[in-house]
Amino acid sequence: MIVRRCAAVLAAAVIGAGAAPAVAASPSPSPSKALPAGLFGTTDPTYDGVWRQSLALLAQATVGVEPAAKAVDWLTGQQCANGAFAAFRAEPAKACDARTQVDTNSTAAAVQALAALGGHRAEVGKAVDWLKDNRNKDGGWGYSPGGASDANSTSVVIGALTAAGEKDLGPSYDALLTFSLPCDGEGAGAFAFQPDKKGKLTANADATAAGVLGALGQGLAAEAGRKKFNSCSDGGEPTPSRAAAHGASYLAGAMAKDGHLVSALPGSTDQPDYGNTADAVVALAAQGGAARAAKPLAWLKENSAAWAKQNGPGAYAQLVFAAHATGTDPRHFGGQDLVSLLNATGPAPQKANTENTENTQNTGKADKDEKKDEGGFGLYWFIGVCLVAGIGAGFLLSGRRKAGQRS
Repeated sequence: MIVRRCAAVLAAAVIGAGAAPAVAASPSPSPSKALPAGLFGTTDPTYDGVWRQSLALLAQATVGVEPAAKAVDWLTGQQCANGAFAAFRAEPAKACDARTQVDTNSTAAAVQALAALGGHRAEVGKAVDWLKDNRNKDGGWGYSPGGASDANSTSVVIGALTAAGEKDLGPSYDALLTFSLPCDGEGAGAFAFQPDKKGKLTANADATAAGVLGALGQGLAAEAGRKKFNSCSDGGEPTPSRAAAHGASYLAGAMAKDGHLVSALPGSTDQPDYGNTADAVVALAAQGGAARAAKPLAWLKENSAAWAKQNGPGAYAQLVFAAHATGTDPRHFGGQDLVSLLNATGPAPQKANTENTENTQNTGKADKDEKKDEGGFGLYWFIGVCLVAGIGAGFLLSGRRKAGQRS
C-alpha cells in the first residue's frame, strides 16, 4: 500500500514503452484554500485522497478506534451516484459525469474501509455493484474501468469483494493466476504486474505482495495465516493457494539478505522501499504466519519512522496493517505509537479502546488548495499518481496510490 502500485506501473511502463514519459511536476497545494475538514493528511489529495482516507479509516477500525464522523462523511461524500470513487473530487456536491476519473483501486479501498466500519451497507453495495459491472471479460480488473487487467488492481478488488461478503470470485482468481510466474526461470513464483507487449511476465515484488493477498482472498488489513510455506520448486497445478505460497516464498527470498525490498522506480536502484516492505510483511504473515515476516518486520521497526512521518496517514496505516498481521502492538512499534501518530494526521477520533490513552488532535492542517486535475486518464495519469504519491523510498512526497496504487 503505499500505494502500492507505483513501482509496478512504472516498471511496466519502462518494460512496455522503453522509458517513462515526461510528467509535469508534482502538484503542490496552494495556501489559497483549506483542505476539507474531514480529510486525513495535509498534502494535495488530487491523486490519493480517497486512497489515503480509506487506509486511515481501515487502520483505525482495525485497532478499535472509532473515527471522527466528519472523516467518514468525507469519504462517503466522494462516492459517485453509480457507486464508484475517484481518487479525489474537489467538488463532491457536483454530480459525477463522463469526465470524472473513477478507478477500481479507490473504489476497492473505500469498500474495505466502509465494510470494516459497518453501518454503510448502501454505499458498500453500490460500490460492489460497480466493481462487478466493470470486471473485465478475463475476470480481472485494471486501474481504470475497461483497462487491461493487472495483478495489483485485481488483488485489491478481490479483497474488497471478499470484505463485502461476495462469494462468486472464481473467474477473478483465475485472472489473478495468469500473472503468476512458473516455477522455473528468473523470478520463479512471483507475480508480474502485467505481461509486456510480447506477453512476457516479469517478477515484480510489489505486484507479488498484492497477488499473495489477492490469492488468499484477503484485504489490506489481512489476518495472520498458517498455511504451508511452499517453495516454488514444489510445483503442482496452479491454484490460488499454491500461487500465494509461491509468491510468499519469492518475497522471503527477496528480503532474506537485507530485510527489506528496494524500489523499482527508475533512478532509485537499491533505495529501500518502505511501503512495499510493509506490504510484503502483511503478505508473508497472511500466508504463513508472523514468524515468516520476522526479519522485515524488525527492519521496519528500526527504520520506518522518518518515512512514515514524511508520507503521512497512508504510511502509518500500512505500518498498522503490518503490525496487525504479525500480532504486534501498533502502539509500541519500534518506539512509535502508530495509532496516535495516525490519529494526529486527521480529525480527532470519537472513541478509542482503553489502550489508546492519547486524545490526539488534528494538527498541522495548513491551508491547502483543493486542486482539481483536468488532464486525461490512462498510463500518463497513473504515472502522475506515482510521482505524486511517493513510493516507499521516501524521495517523493504524499501517501501511496496505485497506479495502474500504497501507500
